[in-house]
Amino acid sequence: MTDRRKVETPFDESRARSFRCGERILLSGVIYTARDAAHKRLVAALDGGECPLDLAGQILYYAGPAPAAPGHVIGPVGPTTSGRMDPYTVRLLQAGLRGMIGKGIRSPQVLSALGDYGAVYFGATGGAAALLARCVRSCEVVAYEDLGPEAIRRLVVVDFPLVVVADSRGGDLYAEGPLAFRTEAKRHPEV
Repeated sequence: MTDRRKVETPFDESRARSFRCGERILLSGVIYTARDAAHKRLVAALDGGECPLDLAGQILYYAGPAPAAPGHVIGPVGPTTSGRMDPYTVRLLQAGLRGMIGKGIRSPQVLSALGDYGAVYFGATGGAAALLARCVRSCEVVAYEDLGPEAIRRLVVVDFPLVVVADSRGGDLYAEGPLAFRTEAKRHPEV
C-alpha cells in the first residue's frame, strides 16, 4: 500500500514526535512483546534492580504469542488490551520507551505522558493475529521465560501494519474518530 509510511526501529525522540494521529504505518525492525506480568517486573527492575532490557528508543508490543506451528517462526500474535499496562507505562516512558503497540483506549495519564516524554501509541488490528504473524521474521525469548506466553520476546518484523492511535501532540484517535463520524453524520443525515 502506498498510503502507508514505512518506518524502521529504533526511534529517537524526534522520530517518535513526528507521528500524527490517524497516520498509517508499516513498521520494520525490532520490537519486544510484553504484557501485564512482564510490565510489573520491568518496573520493579527499573526501580530497584537490574532491568533485563534497555528500553531507550524501543517499542513494546502488548502481545503474548501463541505457540508456533512446525515450520513457522511464531504463532498468532495479536494485540491485547492496552489499558491493563497503563499503571506501568509512565515509568517505562521515563526510562526511554518510545512506542507501544496494542488496542484500546489509554488513560489520561498515559496520553499526557506521550507528550511529556516524546512517545507514540500504535494500534494493531485485533482479530488478525495470524496475519500479523506473517510479518514476524524472527522471535526469541529475552527475559522472564517463566512467564510462558507473557515472557518478553524480541521480534524482528517487516512491514508490520499499524495506525497511530495517539501521538505526542495530544491526538487521540479514540476521541477524534467518533467526533468525526458524528460530524459527518450530521452533514449527511440521509445515509
